[in-house]
Amino acid sequence: MTWGRHGHGPRGYHHGNLKEALVRAALDLIAKKGPAGFTFAEAARWAGVSPAAPYRHFRDRDALLASVALQGFERFAAMLATAWNGGKPDPRRAFEELGKAYLAFARTEPAYYSAMFEAGIPLHSNPELLAASERAFAVLRSACETLITAMPARERPPVLMMALHIWAMSHGIASLFGRGDSARRALPMPPEELLEAALLIYLRGLGSSPA
Repeated sequence: MTWGRHGHGPRGYHHGNLKEALVRAALDLIAKKGPAGFTFAEAARWAGVSPAAPYRHFRDRDALLASVALQGFERFAAMLATAWNGGKPDPRRAFEELGKAYLAFARTEPAYYSAMFEAGIPLHSNPELLAASERAFAVLRSACETLITAMPARERPPVLMMALHIWAMSHGIASLFGRGDSARRALPMPPEELLEAALLIYLRGLGSSPA
């Protein structure tokens, strides 16, 4: 697949993988206008193909956005798994790296992040997309389960509850202060420090003191 791009105009599609070309065009348009700011025909035009061409691969614009989100969740899950690294060499340090990876994804892949979490795609009507999102969450849940095993048995919180709390904190900080687009709010400290402090307070509240 090759395409040329001149200035800030649409991509000029030549040959190869049309589906991937449309996904890349959608990512460009999400970065430029947001996930709700462009039409299916505009995605075709941006990819340099006829308005009818996208229907070879996608039912409509929502299906195209779902494909973008699917790629995003696959990349996200891989990035989180690499950061967690099975809890090695130390679970708490690995947990900190997991949080940093969450923020890094929002910062370096804002178009994917927006398609995944802000496009309004119903996950439960798309089994493949749902499975990809659950694989990403499973990394976080596994990390929480590892930390919980180090707590006194009578004080251990439910794994799912803890994972959801950590996810909410990480996602909130990433969405407000850590993203790599113009929607990022100003913060007088690195978002990584804010997340680290939030996690420390949360874990101390559960009775888990830093190593």
